Amino acid sequence: MSLPIKILAFAGSARRESVNQRLVEAAAKLTDVDVTVISLSDYPLPLYDGDLESAEGMPGKAKELKALMGAHHGFLLACLEYNGSITPLLKNVIDWCSRPATEDEPPLVSYRGKVAGLLGASPGGLGGLRGLCHVRGILGNIGVTVVPNQHALGGAYEAFDESGALKDARAGQGVQRVVDQLVKTTQALAAE
Repeated sequence: MSLPIKILAFAGSARRESVNQRLVEAAAKLTDVDVTVISLSDYPLPLYDGDLESAEGMPGKAKELKALMGAHHGFLLACLEYNGSITPLLKNVIDWCSRPATEDEPPLVSYRGKVAGLLGASPGGLGGLRGLCHVRGILGNIGVTVVPNQHALGGAYEAFDESGALKDARAGQGVQRVVDQLVKTTQALAAE
């Protein structure tokens, strides 16, 4: 019997009509575990600055997002790339949520022991693949277990039907593999 788990799903983009947001929403429907899909546009944050943090503390939206991360066992992320790397928005979210909210909080409490599955989408042929390598490295360095399977969706502007599902069966299978591996790994680690 598998343990009930909760997955937090979001895209590394806050754009309206983001193909990565569409991808993470489509992927969230491929499992029967509890998945909370959010948009980072609902969590606007200033650029991380240690002096700002010292003077004003953690912004309220960062506290909200960090608490949400803490309430979930794993993350399903759809990550576009900027210039072959991670988006500034996603890096800023990771940085703010890595900060301790109190002096006695353990380091990286939002990340250690969590599991992540990575997806990417772009209009180009590589589907954001180069950026996924950087996201994988950052998350691994802060204690997140990133599942080996990932899926990069190229030609993303034409990839979805009217209902938001992926048109191409092969792409759907690739996303399904990521979701299945994320769920299985998260359940296994939650059982320990």
